[in-house]
Amino acid sequence: MDASDPHIKSEKRGSLGLLTLDRPAALNALTHGMINALAAQLSAWAADDTVGCVAIRGAGDRAFCAGGDIRAVQQSVVAGTDEGAALLRDEYHLNALIGAYPKPYVALLHGITMGGGAGVSVHGRYRLADASLDFAMPETVIGFIPDVGSSYFLARCPGAFGLYLALTGARIGLGDAQAAGLVTHAVGRADFDALLDALAEGRAVEEAVRRFARRAPDGALAAQRRHIETIFSASSVEAILERLDRDGSDFAKLTSQAIRARSPTSLKLVYRQIRAAAHLDLKQCLAMEYRLALRILPGHDFREGVRAALIDKDRDPKWQPSALAGVADLDGFFASLGDQELF
Repeated sequence: MDASDPHIKSEKRGSLGLLTLDRPAALNALTHGMINALAAQLSAWAADDTVGCVAIRGAGDRAFCAGGDIRAVQQSVVAGTDEGAALLRDEYHLNALIGAYPKPYVALLHGITMGGGAGVSVHGRYRLADASLDFAMPETVIGFIPDVGSSYFLARCPGAFGLYLALTGARIGLGDAQAAGLVTHAVGRADFDALLDALAEGRAVEEAVRRFARRAPDGALAAQRRHIETIFSASSVEAILERLDRDGSDFAKLTSQAIRARSPTSLKLVYRQIRAAAHLDLKQCLAMEYRLALRILPGHDFREGVRAALIDKDRDPKWQPSALAGVADLDGFFASLGDQELF
């Protein structure tokens, strides 16, 4: 594994190992090389007794990390190579490494934090975010499923909020992310450097974080949480849509519209995925997501979703099938991959 990449900056500051995602022109989106470099450095620091904790941040003002390199994955599919699958495999192993990391892992989040950006932050012990946070798992927009181990943390959000995020791809801010347990502390971005200095000096992470933590304002969805729990506890995607239609509020109408614009196949898979994840550990969730990913990638909806969202940008995907009633045989997506299993 290549242990270096020009877009990953790593440095030791006293007892702190600091990682910076340094690809701001691309909103710090993760390439395969960045993924491998992160895994190699984290593995090295895990065995280094002089490193007491690790922190990760994103360069630039706009994003912590906008996700993984979806275009590269899609291009691999079109070209008929296995590079896209290899990228996901290495990324999911990185997510598992972070989830089981033996030292305190501190993610400093600002701006856009989506997809793969969640995978290199939410599995860590401390997730600190400032008021600019713009969090989402938007994979159903491109005919895919929330991955990078997100089924594990989405299934554990209170009040069916994780299923709401997974199906709709909704973007949320700091208050809602903290209420959902995706963020552990609100910290002003102006305090990020001082916090890193405290960690470098060997201060206990809890003590350092407590010094800078502040109260996050209520999120935009605070008034809708009970609504979301009632609606998204329904027994199927169709039943969720029925409840939204009966509700008739502006929130329900917008939510219904968002869901109905997504890939029907993705919606059905996501509903089953998040329900199953509630009874699985992180590695089991990642293994499930890898099975789903390998079967989704060659399909029509992923290629069409990426085309409509990222290439032609017409925002008008033509899903196949085009309706939930046409989706069948989900069992095949979840079946074992045999000797291709992730773990």
